[in-house]
Order: sequence, then C-alpha cells, then structure tokens
Amino acid sequence: MSQWGVHLVVGVALLVSACGASPTAPRDGALPAPAPGIDEPLDAGHGDAGWADAGSSDAGDGGDASVPDGGEPRPVDPYADRVVRARLGDGSGFGQDRFPDVVLGPPSGGGLSSGSLDVLSLGRDGVIDLEFTDVVAVDGPGTDLLVFENPFGTFFETGVVSVSDDGVDWREFPCAASDADGGFPGCAGTRYVFANPSMGVSATDPLAAGGDGFDLAQVGLTRARFVRVRDSGANRFYAAPGGGFDLDAIAVVHGRLIDGGLP
Repeated sequence: MSQWGVHLVVGVALLVSACGASPTAPRDGALPAPAPGIDEPLDAGHGDAGWADAGSSDAGDGGDASVPDGGEPRPVDPYADRVVRARLGDGSGFGQDRFPDVVLGPPSGGGLSSGSLDVLSLGRDGVIDLEFTDVVAVDGPGTDLLVFENPFGTFFETGVVSVSDDGVDWREFPCAASDADGGFPGCAGTRYVFANPSMGVSATDPLAAGGDGFDLAQVGLTRARFVRVRDSGANRFYAAPGGGFDLDAIAVVHGRLIDGGLP
C-alpha cells in the first residue's frame, strides 16, 4: 500500500493497533475468479452474492441529504455518500474498523511525502462500488470527477475506475497498470493528493487538489451516479493489512443535484 503498508516507517505496531486482524473477501463472480483461500465477506452488514452491504451512509437515498440518527440533516456535498457494496482482496485490512465512513466525505491529502492514513486498503483485486446520492457527476469541460489514493515519494499503487448512471451499465476507463515508465496512464493512484478541506485545499479543483481526474466523455456517459474502484492486481505491495489500492475519497468536479438542479 502507499506508505509501504500504511507507513511502515510509522511502525508495524501502529498498523496492528489500527487494523487488528485483516478479514478478506473474494470479488464478485462477474469479475475474475477470486484468489484461493479468500472466502470471508467483509463484516459490514448483510450482503448479497457475496458482496458486503455497507449499511449506513453519510447521505440518504434520493435527492435529500441524510439525517443521521438523532442529528441534523447533512449538507449537500460533492463527495461519495454511500458504499453500495465492497469485496476486499488478499492483503486488505487497513481502514476496515472505520468502514464505510473512511471512504465517504472529503480526502485528507498530505502532499508529496506524506500520504493519507484515512484510507481503506482494497487488497489484491479488491473492488468497491460507491454512490452519490445528492450531487452526481455530469460531463463538463475536462475532468468531471477525482479519485484520491495516497501515493507518496516514488511509491504508487494503481486502481481501475468504472462509472455508471444506473448501477447496471458500467463503463471502465482504460488503465495501463503495467506501464510504470509512462506513469500508469488512465489509472487511479498515480498523482499526489493535496486536497484537504481542513487545511483549506479544495477537493473539487483539479489544478489544486491532486488526485486522478476522469472525464465522463471518454467512456461515453453524460452523467454518473456510481463509481467503482478496483485494485489493478499489478501493484508491488500486497502484505496485510495495507495491501493494494488505498481509497481515500471520491469528489465530483462537474455536478448537478440528483434531480437535475444546480447544487
């Protein structure tokens, strides 16, 4: 994982205390066959077809912001609101104690030399589907959405991104996960993350935010309500609990309210 398994420089003790054991799960049967011995679902609720159901989210279904138990409605925001399902692969574990919230809301970028620890490690070939329930991505000039991993220094881990408007028809962005010399064109996880709203760096400005940008026009969509991120299977670090692509957040750059209005 970026940070050599979530900052091995910080120490193995930090990882063990943060993650505990590392439950893993096979991927969906519609995807390539799961690795041998990966047969336990992510413990995040009740899933179907072997996928874990993420349960609660930071925004409800439909166009209204959610109302957390005993709380006030959350404001409309440009970040992923709900994990639809997830299947984590061999070497996953980090971030599961904070799932699903760890991949919802804004990124926590640390710049060139300090990748975020506010991430979920997908493990080898792990995959996660997320949904926007208030502001959805629409095709505009250039980058329409940003996917944030936690690269640092010369360490990068790649993921393959797909988008869908209905959760059925998925369009995958080409990802050259073996082309290190070319900078892994088309993949997520290749650009440092500077976006950190707590530090005043916007996550919706591609010029300032960092992260990896995706243009819906490239895959022939005008709108995307769902985003899928899959570990490429070609990364060099798959030791538990921080193996594979580490998802921090997803943000909409060009968006509309789910009913078509302006946010």
